[in-house]
Amino acid sequence: MEEPRLDSLYQQLILEHYRAPKNKREMDDPSVEVHLANPVCGDEIRLQLKVEGDHISDVSFVGQGCSISQAAVSMMTALLKGRSLSEADSLAERFKEMMHGDEAASKDRAMGDLRALAGVSKFPVRIKCALLGFDALQQAMGKAGSE
Repeated sequence: MEEPRLDSLYQQLILEHYRAPKNKREMDDPSVEVHLANPVCGDEIRLQLKVEGDHISDVSFVGQGCSISQAAVSMMTALLKGRSLSEADSLAERFKEMMHGDEAASKDRAMGDLRALAGVSKFPVRIKCALLGFDALQQAMGKAGSE
């Protein structure tokens, strides 16, 4: 009986992040920037990171797409500020595990609002939408690590 209410709460959270995304703005002088698009559905984001030492001091994005892609990147950016690159990479890997059906990942409190997207794993065609921001994050961290 509790599950339908939780699903409703998660849907509401996804829509909130879609309608009023966190950190959706242009960043002045980012350390690294990655642009990714999903040609199948039209999702597109440009992720910008400011990296100081081995920590993400600021993160932002601009883009357009479905509610899942835009909400996922909004939720992701809200969790990244102040984290080390290693912590950010762990978060990305954990999210990917959740998208591939890992129940433990979907209950991990460290995932924050991202847990609301666990149900996406039941819709294979939408998984790429949810992963777009994390794919951009991992590319951006790769660039940041090589500079």
